[in-house]
Amino acid sequence: MCKVCEGDSAGRRNFLKFGAGALAAAAFAGAMRPARAAEGAPTSLSPDEALAALRDGNARYVSNPELCSIDLAEQRASVAGHQAPWATVIACADSRSPPELIFGGHGVGELFVARNAGNLVDTATLGTVEYGAAVLGSPLIVVLAHTSCGAVKAACDVVLKNATYPGAIGTMIEPILPAALAARGEEGDYVNNTAKKSAQRTAARLTAQSTLISGLVGEGKLKIGAAVYDLESGAVTYLE
Repeated sequence: MCKVCEGDSAGRRNFLKFGAGALAAAAFAGAMRPARAAEGAPTSLSPDEALAALRDGNARYVSNPELCSIDLAEQRASVAGHQAPWATVIACADSRSPPELIFGGHGVGELFVARNAGNLVDTATLGTVEYGAAVLGSPLIVVLAHTSCGAVKAACDVVLKNATYPGAIGTMIEPILPAALAARGEEGDYVNNTAKKSAQRTAARLTAQSTLISGLVGEGKLKIGAAVYDLESGAVTYLE
């Protein structure tokens, strides 16, 4: 491991200490206790601390984007019996936007990631992030869009060109269509504007569709946000 990464890793280990106590809300305590997949405490990071860690990691990725050797064997052994991820990321399946790398080169056991084309939330993804928040204790969910997204472009082509797509692709991109309609005529890049709006809509749907997630948000134990990753600059911008 190079010295820069070694220093960052050591600082991260000090920062990401595991805390005691269960994250699950009291109202869900009975349901969450048997749902634990492994014994162990969740992360002690607050939602704001987890967000700061993602911001700092992306800043490192942008300013010093070198890939260092990580002691994955040691990390693998340390989390084999229990995981306590400190952030959940709903990301696009695009091969150019791996969350573990763009947020600072994180190793195993740190980020709980759900990926699909268009960074959308279907039943499987909703259940995944519910599990991450309520069972594993992840205090942060970020819906991560990216520039030049193929799934978003497909939705934009449906709106502008009445395009059609084979198989399940058309059904898959349907949740993006309202964002594509809303972004039509706005200044700037149409596809990227749509990607931002779609990510914000997806973030809002999490609390609207899940009483489990909305309950944790209401208690201040979980924070949800949307962001967009720029494929060219490497920077992640958080959306209001």
